[in-house]
Amino acid sequence: MEESQIEKRPKKGLLGLMLRPVHWFKMLGQELHWSFVVGVMIVYGISQGLGVGLSRVSTQYYMKDEQKVQPSEAQVYFGLLQIPWIIKPLWGLLTDTLPILGYRRRPYFVFAGFLSMITMLVLSLQKNLHLAFALLSLMAGSAGIAIADVTIDACVTQNSISNPSLAGDMQSLCGLSSSIGALVGFSLSGFLVHIVGPKGVFGLLSIPAGLIILVGIMLRESHAHRFAYRGVNEKLLDAGKAMWTTLKCREVWRPCLYMYLSLAVSLNVHEGMFYWYTDAKGGPSFSQEVVGSIFSIGAVGSLSGVLIYQNLLKNHPFRGILFWSQLLYGVSGLLDLILVLRVNLRIGLPDYFFVVIDEAISRMIGRVKWMPLLVLSSKLCPAGIEGTFFALLMSIDHVGMLSSTWAGGLLLHVLKVTRTQFENLWMAILIRSMLRMVPVSLLFMIPRSDPNLSILPAEMLKTKKGDDMLETGNLEMASLVENS
Repeated sequence: MEESQIEKRPKKGLLGLMLRPVHWFKMLGQELHWSFVVGVMIVYGISQGLGVGLSRVSTQYYMKDEQKVQPSEAQVYFGLLQIPWIIKPLWGLLTDTLPILGYRRRPYFVFAGFLSMITMLVLSLQKNLHLAFALLSLMAGSAGIAIADVTIDACVTQNSISNPSLAGDMQSLCGLSSSIGALVGFSLSGFLVHIVGPKGVFGLLSIPAGLIILVGIMLRESHAHRFAYRGVNEKLLDAGKAMWTTLKCREVWRPCLYMYLSLAVSLNVHEGMFYWYTDAKGGPSFSQEVVGSIFSIGAVGSLSGVLIYQNLLKNHPFRGILFWSQLLYGVSGLLDLILVLRVNLRIGLPDYFFVVIDEAISRMIGRVKWMPLLVLSSKLCPAGIEGTFFALLMSIDHVGMLSSTWAGGLLLHVLKVTRTQFENLWMAILIRSMLRMVPVSLLFMIPRSDPNLSILPAEMLKTKKGDDMLETGNLEMASLVENS
């Protein structure tokens, strides 16, 4: 007996450190079922991480080289791609209240996969596609990813309610999967864009969409035999009332307002930087492969941020983490200013070396800042409408990102930053970095509570029972191989 207990103890030293991720995954698999973990890794790691890593670089070059748009215009168009994410509460409301053929989650995964697959193939195969139709196709593909995202978020949130002590671990799993997938995607993006072009990459993106269909096939959930479709309108109304009741809680609306403002005031001027990166006269004139490698280093930074949060910060109060991460986020923005003013060359640092350091640090700090907000969001969701309310919280974040993107595009336009003129880009970077400090003064909106405890009142975490209500327990993925 003593020997078996000794064997189960985690090993110390270097070997124990190396085996810690294995034990962590094993623990999640035992507590939440291994197939749920696999489902999260497919949606976050392959669809969002790998897929978004490939699509971001290909879309940027598609807009710049195929559609010939200006940086400020590209900012506006990329903002439009946020719209499917802004209406995430609609997708969440449907998954929570309107089952298809008796299932709440499976049909939405399948639909999302087919939608993304078809739109990516259209972008890949259609020649001389008009800008408007290209934007519609990109928005439809983005909608497919958003629907899959909100559906898996509902699964994660349900498990966060039933296992509140594992909420941070589940968000770390999501962040790890996304960061590793993004690392692979960005590492391959520049090379693939150079070999097959942006449209060829769009064709390859139909593969991650197919895996989303597989998740829908694998998902195991209870079938509602007597669901009253006539009561859907009433259920939608009840869900809306429940959302409004939750939003009126002081513990909920204040963090929501903080999340929006913290994103909105941090202006996004990324397209101005991207055009400057690839400019042959005023910029470093980076190739497609180099741009992809820069973003891949950023993915490493993002992954490092997840690991730092998981191993060092997940048990610390939200407010303290956000204070220091927001300060560092503002300071890190000044690295772009050093680059654009070419100060790095004066002190002997090559452009590429400085850019990868800048990207890694900025992404790492950004991820550390983002992780506690995700954990906090998962704890603000009442039972019964988990997918809807988490989607609402995430849509608030995307409205903040949209505001940041469009405001940044307006700033680039006012400062006359174009495809070939970058004289005032440094001013845009300086203004952005100064505005990043503003959210520090708003941290009083974030609760001081223990991150491992529930925030909502107990009555909001209880699921209503009824003949037409579907089970909201832990969701699992059914194995494709039958158990003997």
